[in-house]
Amino acid sequence: MAETFMAREVAEIPAAAARFLDGSRGAVEAAAAALRERDPGLIVTVARGSSDHAATYLKYAVELLAGVPVASVGPSVASIYRRPLRLGNAACIGISQSGRSPDIVEMMRAAGEGGALSIAITNFADAPMAQASAHTLPLLAGPENSVAATKTFVTSVLAGLALLAEWQEDEGLRKALATLPEALEQALTQDWSPMAARLSRANSLYVLGRGPGFAIAAESALKFKETCGLHAESYSAAEVLHGPAAIVQANFPIFALGIEDAALPQVIATAERLAAQGADVFLTGAEAKGAVTLPSVGGLHPLVAPLVLTASFYAFIEALARRRGFDPDTPPHLRKVTETT
Repeated sequence: MAETFMAREVAEIPAAAARFLDGSRGAVEAAAAALRERDPGLIVTVARGSSDHAATYLKYAVELLAGVPVASVGPSVASIYRRPLRLGNAACIGISQSGRSPDIVEMMRAAGEGGALSIAITNFADAPMAQASAHTLPLLAGPENSVAATKTFVTSVLAGLALLAEWQEDEGLRKALATLPEALEQALTQDWSPMAARLSRANSLYVLGRGPGFAIAAESALKFKETCGLHAESYSAAEVLHGPAAIVQANFPIFALGIEDAALPQVIATAERLAAQGADVFLTGAEAKGAVTLPSVGGLHPLVAPLVLTASFYAFIEALARRRGFDPDTPPHLRKVTETT
């Protein structure tokens, strides 16, 4: 098979990140100033698919750094049910690579009418979602031809983190984001071949994470389904013990995302417990009894580390799709731009 669009777009991730940091700085600063002036007591997010996983990542990052609760709001509240929301002390952040899905656009419009400070994150600065919002953070990721979102996902999360860093005027996160392109370059070289060998003929698996890492678990599970025809379910490394662990038996594959943050000991404990049940556990970022350790870029800011890990996963999943006989650019029954109401 010739080089896929997905492979080329994954390789472009570091450059896309650098382009966003340079080209969208003014837009980020303006939106951050508006957030400081509003001082919201609540943030709601509007997104679907991979963009909703980016919103989940931002939820944890905002709650951990700013102490402001973040909740996902269903677009159908506005687009189908036509019910207003009272968002006078809130900000609303919409994330969509195309910015064109009618339900997302309608929810952003309704959020503004409900009193929210509306901020759009999209790859198209002139998209309807951007026009319906008070501020827009253009991703500047360039064309993305593969159905599977990769560089637009990474830059969407980056946009949210950059907004958070400026809003909170957090120097630690600012510095971490400034060096993100270099970390992403390193991430693309990590060798996860042991997990590829195990999953080449697998039928299903669990993907586990905590905090921002849970958002990446959700994104990873989607990509397993989307590009590899492989059924995957994402769980919190705590939630999986509240029922789903019951079906984990001998040789059940587990992909656990270990991040160097406060949740790592619990992720390790869950990995060891599931390995003791007979699961084939693959763990990033740490060692655990009975698990295979996958290499990852270390020494990163805890709010940036899961995003860097995503680049390693994307390089892995593109190769796994081809190994399993799939074209990751054209998953069955899917289109690049999904417009729902």
